[in-house]
Amino acid sequence: MKPIIATALIAGLIGGAVALGGNALVEHTTATVPQLTAPPATTAADVRPGSVTYAAQTASKFTADIEVAGSQGTAVGSGIVLSPDGYVLTNNHVVSGVGNTSAIQVTTSDQKTYKASVVGTSPSYDLAVIKLQNAGGLTPASLGNSDGLQVGQQVVAVGSPESLSNTVTSGIISNLSRTVTAGDEQGSSVAVYNGLQTDTPINPGNSGGPLVNLSGQVIGVNSAVDTGQAAQGGVQAYGLGFAIPVNTARRVANELLTDGHATKPVLGVTGSLSQSATSDVEGAQITKVAGDGAAAAAGIKSGDVITKVGDQRVTSYADLMAQILTHEPGSTVPITVSRGGQERAVTVKLGSAMDNAQTTVPSNGNSNGNGGTGGLPFP
Repeated sequence: MKPIIATALIAGLIGGAVALGGNALVEHTTATVPQLTAPPATTAADVRPGSVTYAAQTASKFTADIEVAGSQGTAVGSGIVLSPDGYVLTNNHVVSGVGNTSAIQVTTSDQKTYKASVVGTSPSYDLAVIKLQNAGGLTPASLGNSDGLQVGQQVVAVGSPESLSNTVTSGIISNLSRTVTAGDEQGSSVAVYNGLQTDTPINPGNSGGPLVNLSGQVIGVNSAVDTGQAAQGGVQAYGLGFAIPVNTARRVANELLTDGHATKPVLGVTGSLSQSATSDVEGAQITKVAGDGAAAAAGIKSGDVITKVGDQRVTSYADLMAQILTHEPGSTVPITVSRGGQERAVTVKLGSAMDNAQTTVPSNGNSNGNGGTGGLPFP
């Protein structure tokens, strides 16, 4: 009832003003009646790069709504159009439940609906490419450069949160390097990656949609949100959204488009998310080293603590996994190792492995922070 009362009060005030104005006209017949004119309407030509409006209008043209119907129910997400003939980038967790009885339906910005099929998936990076059937004339996205981003930079997200298609939200880049451990809805697997943090509202259904700069270029793929401990009855967290950097997404998408599968870098170690009681050094405690792996070749041993990858500080095994995944398979990476209280730098040439569901990290069902608690597979 409060909105109705408020409306009534406003209407009463307006009515009173009209009555007073009427009396004034009767008593002062020479008064000049002001002419209230509307300003010129904003046209498309007035919307220029560098504004939220421009970014929203640009991104809306290449954002798609995705609906996956299967035996376990219906999942919704968003996607980024990559080509005029209908290749679309999205999150792996949007389409990971697709089976023989599942159907993918995609609606593009012109409100046309297409059936689609999965081209390839990358569980470790939480990315997938799908192909629309009989599509043509679509507006593809312009992919930007996530390496040049700055904290505080304005960004815009477009997607279908709670199935509300073409929803636009805006905010800023809050952090450039966050370790994200995001689980799927079934809690059966998680992706650990180095993500962009944003306070742009990201909600269920935004997954797979674009995070763009004010020029309308994609700088990230929206993928996860941290709600704090609300699911366990704790305090609700707000403004903690995460996106996969577009430079990572570009490499993975190109592999999926070319080969139907993606690769990932391999260090060749196993560790634990729980800090070892025998070490007072903050970092990734190594519990096992593959004998023929990249780490062994560089002299890394079981019991070592990895404290840095490049110039990025590592405080946990999840951090190590995320930082390794920012590099390309076969690339050379400087790594700082602590052994016996002494730090030393080694150079590692990373190996390569197929990225598939069997090598994805096991989950304990926690999608907002730490994933599994035991030993994790080789990153």
